Amino acid sequence: MKTVVVTVVSGRHEHLAAQMRGLGTSTAEQVEHVVVSMGDNMIADLLDRTGSPAIYLEMPAQHPLPLAGARNLGAAAAIDRGAELLVFLDVDCIPGPETIERYRRAATLPGNERSLLCGPVTYLKEKDIGAEGEVLNSLTAPHPARPNPPVDTVEHGDNFDLFWSLSFAVGAATWAELGGFCEDYTGYGGEDTDFAATAEASGIGLRWVGGAHAYHQFHPVSDPPVEHLDDIVTNARTFFDRWGRWPMIGWLDAFAARGLVEFDGSRIRRTADRFV
Repeated sequence: MKTVVVTVVSGRHEHLAAQMRGLGTSTAEQVEHVVVSMGDNMIADLLDRTGSPAIYLEMPAQHPLPLAGARNLGAAAAIDRGAELLVFLDVDCIPGPETIERYRRAATLPGNERSLLCGPVTYLKEKDIGAEGEVLNSLTAPHPARPNPPVDTVEHGDNFDLFWSLSFAVGAATWAELGGFCEDYTGYGGEDTDFAATAEASGIGLRWVGGAHAYHQFHPVSDPPVEHLDDIVTNARTFFDRWGRWPMIGWLDAFAARGLVEFDGSRIRRTADRFV
């Protein structure tokens, strides 16, 4: 089963370099890597300096970042190269040595052909900056809000709101059936929730793959992510128009508690010009 990893990037050069080194330790054979730059012309130089064999694609600079469109572009290039299984990794994520092979095995199990395959993600701490290779094994502590099945087992999921796009795999035929990510979303938040909602509505399964670990490299974040407030409000409205419910409800509630937004059964609006 030909497998191609797709990563979209703008900035995060050191994170991308660490991810590529992680892919270099993969036990899976014949894995290609497609890297899509979203207006960052330094990515090509990085790939040249590191001798990476990744397939490089570049999109024009846009604001907000076209995350959905970049993933779709990368997937199209992967399928053009004969990909049967697509593995999406956020640029922040280092795959474990067995991650790609475990996704591949899970994809071949009966009943998983039309499924989204998700692995556990460990969020590394600031003290772990620079951790790579075998050191990551000792740091494995998957996010408790997502399933973490035993190694070499696959768990059926029924809560599609738990899907995340940091690390997941999907067969090329299922990807084509879904039509990729909805490009009505730009910037941060919502496009992965929409993708999962489309899968659920289409009768496509959700599977959690034990041992397909990814390690999210540390970088400072806000909780809630107020720096992405405008994107989240816009994308939440798009999601509501498509599905009749609000996504990212934890963030919206946190924004509302700070007086930054108001939302109800049908409307959302920003209520402050500055962050609180």
